Amino acid sequence: MLYEMNSTKSLEQIDAALRDSAARNKFGVITVHDLQATMKNKGVEFSKACMIYEVCNPHQAKKALESNGAVSTALPCRISVYEVPGGYQIATLLPTVLMKMFGNPELEPVAREVEDVVTQMIRDAA
Repeated sequence: MLYEMNSTKSLEQIDAALRDSAARNKFGVITVHDLQATMKNKGVEFSKACMIYEVCNPHQAKKALESNGAVSTALPCRISVYEVPGGYQIATLLPTVLMKMFGNPELEPVAREVEDVVTQMIRDAA
């Protein structure tokens, strides 16, 4: 399941707000993928802005990984910002939904804590 919010802010404003919220919530922005630029570099024209932010709190990641190493396939958390008519959509896959795939109830509290923060970051950015 996706958590999504629309924004009429500029891409630069969303970027600044997302980075600020991540820092306030003790999450790091590991990297940002600019899909439009990457595709252009590969000779594929894509007309809409699409940024993917990889964010992580290393303490939360450690808890999840200690419970099940396969969780690494779902890390780090990703927040997408993509162009839609009239602005941008900011979205993430909900960590609670992703962690259910691993069938380990120990992951639920960590996933809930992370989800609360990541969805707050999206609200702050929107």
